[in-house]
Amino acid sequence: MVRIRLRRTGAKRQASYRVVVADQRSPRDGRFIENLGYYNPRTDPPTFEVNRERAAYWLANGAQPSEAVAHMLSKLDLGSGQAEPPAAA
Repeated sequence: MVRIRLRRTGAKRQASYRVVVADQRSPRDGRFIENLGYYNPRTDPPTFEVNRERAAYWLANGAQPSEAVAHMLSKLDLGSGQAEPPAAA
């Protein structure tokens, strides 16, 4: 299964992340298919930049976002790529 997830970059204690499309079996910082953008939690407010067109393409073709990426994509109105649970009445 293909996933959209974060790949750690940066020096010790100065983490920043790339948003990548990777096979689920690949290690966190290992091989990836495509780089979609970046996330820097060290800025105030945290910086999140993603190629919306490519992210929408991968979501439409069955890529599942990780929990963190799904939360970030929902803020960009791209959705999580997963069905929303029914609302409680």
